[in-house]
Amino acid sequence: MRPYPEGMGRIRASFEIMKSSWGVLRQDKELLWLPVCSFIATLITMGVFVGGMFAVNAGELPSTTSEVSSWSPITYVIGFAMWVVLAIITVFFNAAMVSAANERMTGGNPTFESAIAGAMAHIGPIIVWGLISATVSQILRSIQERAGLLGRIVVGLIGMAWALVTFLVIPILVIEGVGVKEALTRSKDLFKRTWGEQVVGNATISIAAFLLILAATPVVGLFVITGITPLVITGIALGVLWIAGVGTVSTAMSGIFQTALYRYASTGQIPAGYQPDVFEAAFRPKPAGKVAGFLSR
Repeated sequence: MRPYPEGMGRIRASFEIMKSSWGVLRQDKELLWLPVCSFIATLITMGVFVGGMFAVNAGELPSTTSEVSSWSPITYVIGFAMWVVLAIITVFFNAAMVSAANERMTGGNPTFESAIAGAMAHIGPIIVWGLISATVSQILRSIQERAGLLGRIVVGLIGMAWALVTFLVIPILVIEGVGVKEALTRSKDLFKRTWGEQVVGNATISIAAFLLILAATPVVGLFVITGITPLVITGIALGVLWIAGVGTVSTAMSGIFQTALYRYASTGQIPAGYQPDVFEAAFRPKPAGKVAGFLSR
């Protein structure tokens, strides 16, 4: 195995894993339609529910906080229902991506249709997990809005811990076909072994996406500073399309990475499409540590 020093070695290996995830995605480019469809479904859902809120409140758009608080109680029910449906949509398409990635990593040839079918096969647990995710996030958000600075920091840390502990719930639901309760338990157990890789891997993808978006800023700026309306509109449109494209690819790669992490953590086998030396360097055995021990209680 190629030697990787501690610290920087793991970060460098994580970048290699990101490149391998991109390689897996390149074999099945049609799977990029999954995050695109998720985005479209999100927009449609928001349009329907927000329209419902306005209809219930006689089409009045609130301009102050007091006007919002005077809205009909049914408005808040509609708002929470929208939050739940949006969470289910996100979980569903993430599950479809995980299903497709797992099919590729086990020697199959996934398609958009097979990915959707893979998620539909577990629609029950997906709906339950979407409901739980929406409820927990809404509770944390409500507490954070009412808390002081210290309280917001504490709630933010709790939210981060929840995201890390539940990171592998979707792969477990889809690949193992278990219920939500067992998936939560399994995710917590696997988290103890992979919390560092979850943080570094996700940060790597997020940083790469940010740098790609940042790189396009000067190009868009050249169009905007001309002050010529058609060029300004063109520049803004190109910027929006670029951000959407980067977001689509990074979302897909995150699902692939999530699947690869689950497969290695649960079976100890290197997923197809990844280099053994790089993967083993990134997932070097380590003690749980104080942070992992605290978060996984």
